[in-house]
Amino acid sequence: MTNYLPAEDRYQAIPYRRCGKSGLKLPALSLGLWQNFGDVDLLATGRATLRLAFDRGVTHFDLANNYGPPPGSAELNFGKIMQQDFAPYRDELIISTKAGYGMWDGPYGEWGSRKYLLASLDQSLKRMGLEYVDIFYHHRPDPDTPLEESMGALAHAVRQGKALYVGLSNYPPALAQAAIRLLREMGTPCLIHQPKYSMLVRDPEAGLLEVLAEEGVGCIPFSPLAQGLLSGKYLKGIPDGSRAARDGDSLRPDQVTPALVAQLQSLNEIAQARGQSLAQMALSWLLKDDRVTSVLVGASRPEQLADSLDCLKHLAFSPDELDQIEHILQKPAEKATA
Repeated sequence: MTNYLPAEDRYQAIPYRRCGKSGLKLPALSLGLWQNFGDVDLLATGRATLRLAFDRGVTHFDLANNYGPPPGSAELNFGKIMQQDFAPYRDELIISTKAGYGMWDGPYGEWGSRKYLLASLDQSLKRMGLEYVDIFYHHRPDPDTPLEESMGALAHAVRQGKALYVGLSNYPPALAQAAIRLLREMGTPCLIHQPKYSMLVRDPEAGLLEVLAEEGVGCIPFSPLAQGLLSGKYLKGIPDGSRAARDGDSLRPDQVTPALVAQLQSLNEIAQARGQSLAQMALSWLLKDDRVTSVLVGASRPEQLADSLDCLKHLAFSPDELDQIEHILQKPAEKATA
């Protein structure tokens, strides 16, 4: 058994936002386990990060079947920590997982068939040692599987009692709206959509946010720091040891252009004037929109998460600040794809 006792004032430490038109509220920041929780990482560091998160009122932990590396290891490691520290608090937590990307060999190991989605959920529950997840997502749309089949699998997971809610990730606006309406017809309303969204990657503003607001669905952006570009590490170019410096990693060196570095430096000046780091301002900027329920942040250590959580001390922007930020972001520069 654990000797972990969470902070008694944890629910006073963070604001909670209603997720679309549902009865569920999520913390303004949620912890994503996309990276830093695989077998290549220190389990003790991940455990300390999860403890800090819950102590600060972060009740939502977000995973996927393929998170690691290797794929599946983030769920396994989370499951160990869950049983050691958080089992007494299961009803205070929102735990999500996803299926859609390649997970095992053969034709049934990825995309959006009923076979894959339901088998993947069973595997995820086994790895985490859970009876159910709170949110089960289709991680990406499948161009070759009927939408009715993929959404039917999500709805079936809820009927089985293996998920309480369902969500979508990486769905473009028109397809998201069609999926949301299908789920509603099936009696399992879509709770939430998880898109890539940041100051540098603003695709959701081209229709998706409007669809989610119209349909009463929450929004939880991932990659809010554009794979680290908005972390403050790139204000002088590419530092050693960064994602962009590691060949083949998720951020390419050619994305860090002189024009982009100039943008980051200008944004950082506004952040400093606000009493924030660039990363904190980037998180606050997403949360200024009430269509955004929560923002997913990653953390390689507890101190990094604590720094992100400090963005909540200054969420308001003046009209002048927003105008300045928009002017900087609209300057000619090669668009980030992180």
